[in-house]
Amino acid sequence: MGGSLTWLWEFLRQELTPYRGRTSLVIRMVTASTLTMIVGVTFQIPYTAFAAIFALSLSRESIEGTRKAAYALVVGSALAGVYVVVGAILVLGNPMLRLLWVGATLFLAFYGLSALGNYTVAARFAYVTVITIPLWDSHIPTESKVASTLWAVGAISLGSLITLLTEVAFAGFRRTDQWNAAILERLGSVEDLLTCFANSDPVPEATRSAMVRLATVGISRLREVLQRSGYNAQRKQEMGTLVALVGRLVDIAANLAQFSNRVTDDDRSRIRTVAGNIAEMRLAVMSGTVPRSIGLSVEGEALPGVPLLGEIERTVSLIRAVLSGAQSATNDALPGFYDRGQAAPLVPGALSDPEHVKFALRGCLAAGLCYIIYNALFWPGISTAITTCLLTALTTIGASHQKQFLRFAGAILGGLVIGIGSQVFILPNIDSIGGFTVLFIAVAVLSAWIATSSPRLSYLGAQIVAAFCLINLQEFKFQTSLAVARDRVVGILLGLFMMWLVFDFLWSAPAGVAMKRAFVSGLRLLAQLAREPMSQDIRVASERSYALRETIHTQFDTVRSLADGVLFEFGPSRQQDLALRNRIRQWQPQLRALFLMRIASLKYRLQLPGFELPESVRIWQRQYDDHSADILSDMADRIEGKALEIRPIPPGFAASALPHLTDGGSIEQVSSFRALIGGIERLTSDVAEQVARDYPASEQRSDVFRK
Repeated sequence: MGGSLTWLWEFLRQELTPYRGRTSLVIRMVTASTLTMIVGVTFQIPYTAFAAIFALSLSRESIEGTRKAAYALVVGSALAGVYVVVGAILVLGNPMLRLLWVGATLFLAFYGLSALGNYTVAARFAYVTVITIPLWDSHIPTESKVASTLWAVGAISLGSLITLLTEVAFAGFRRTDQWNAAILERLGSVEDLLTCFANSDPVPEATRSAMVRLATVGISRLREVLQRSGYNAQRKQEMGTLVALVGRLVDIAANLAQFSNRVTDDDRSRIRTVAGNIAEMRLAVMSGTVPRSIGLSVEGEALPGVPLLGEIERTVSLIRAVLSGAQSATNDALPGFYDRGQAAPLVPGALSDPEHVKFALRGCLAAGLCYIIYNALFWPGISTAITTCLLTALTTIGASHQKQFLRFAGAILGGLVIGIGSQVFILPNIDSIGGFTVLFIAVAVLSAWIATSSPRLSYLGAQIVAAFCLINLQEFKFQTSLAVARDRVVGILLGLFMMWLVFDFLWSAPAGVAMKRAFVSGLRLLAQLAREPMSQDIRVASERSYALRETIHTQFDTVRSLADGVLFEFGPSRQQDLALRNRIRQWQPQLRALFLMRIASLKYRLQLPGFELPESVRIWQRQYDDHSADILSDMADRIEGKALEIRPIPPGFAASALPHLTDGGSIEQVSSFRALIGGIERLTSDVAEQVARDYPASEQRSDVFRK
């Protein structure tokens, strides 16, 4: 018991520790939500509770990101309002037809979450739909139902507008880029550690503590910042790779502090070189330039006194390659190669992949059962069960369990502890909106601080403020009955039970299985990218490659998300899944770097302006890429248990056998192409060796997908 409490305390301490930019973000979130609450309460706008909830969660790390999120929220809400009003009016007066319409609506909502390309629009459409469905079951005039539905759209849109204006008002006070600052902090901590090694200085406690903290916190928050940023798709791919590699560098370096007394004089020069390269990369991040290389070895072995130094050197080399590629990429090489400009309305395979339909059917069944139960019991207060089904619907058991637990904990803290506690001890002594505002700010600060934690805990913050607002802002008076809080919690419990009943037993997919499948799929997609272009039409080939690159990028994010879900699953295969999770987390940064190198290689295959090659080299490159793709496919087969060996690159097609570029191509272009092919070969070989080592042939027959 003591060990569990110690772990919990350490976990909370790490999650709630301040970081650069956190206080500023919390202040903006609380300000937007509080202003929305004051406007809503002053003018008694229906659905103010939902407007305040969305205002708290809408703030982003950039104005552009907030603008896009607000736009998606307004569009999704407006579409939902039109759909609900038109659909509900058409089925009024016919209970059976209405039941069918509710079922179809729930199916559409869950299908949109899984299949629509813009998840934010899909989520807002689904959310507004499910919160207004109970309204149309109430015994009030139709005109009042229509007006209330439109007020729901208007209130949420008002919260979005207030949040956007708040972000604009605070823009002048923001002096640093939170994403860059986090990257610089991590690179600087590793540089400080290696500099101590190189100079024979003891590692300061501040540096040691910083390394432990950064390694423990991880990069989940950085990934979230990146996803919520205003970067375009190509930039997100590059920066996502940089985040993964920097996180890996911190993880490796954090384990070296204990070896500071074992460094010999002969080792210090090599360590000093690594630290110098990291300093150059920090300068490049700050100035937006290409980092200068300082004689970094990528083939060196680990030193006896400093284990894993060779791995640090290779990781630093990959980070430099990513920074160089990100800063030197040009978006005018070919329209459409980097960005389509408009996101696809549906995710790839939305109409052909049955998993989307299965997900929608499971969500519809769970929410539909909740709808039938609360109507059969004449208990509309527990309609939060449907919302719970929507908010905790994820494709794997582990990820769903995580959200379900955090939603339940949020309902207990925000509803029973804070909500009922304030009703009993605080609200009876408050007789003005000013006093309630003070209470609201206190709850909002707590919720926002938790909501800005890593994805392991952030959902709890959103649920705390949601439970509090649904109790105290649904009606414009102080609640004197505890039945409201009771009904909210009972509804959440009903929704969680139905989600467990349906999602855990109907087409259930353990996160470990799904993670393995997604990772194997990513390897096969990388192999497919290596063989591109398949069309002779350069614009068709560019469009096809763009769609493939987007799918691969999404697949990387899916694997990461599923890896987090593995931690919330238990059973006889848990240790095996955790071991696989650790392996995949080690391979992912390398594959992300390989992905970016493959994008650069594709520009030579497409012969884009500035990337032309002689015909003899183009033929050689096509053959080399085919062999490299075969290695990736063999790795996927080996992990699946379908292959005993991974074929190497034939000697005649190794990077060292690259033909001389005697006609065409500048010296700089020749050097860049040779370095690119060499980097692709090293990365592919490194990952292949690790897969072959971690999946020995003797274990292949027992290491298959669990059904």
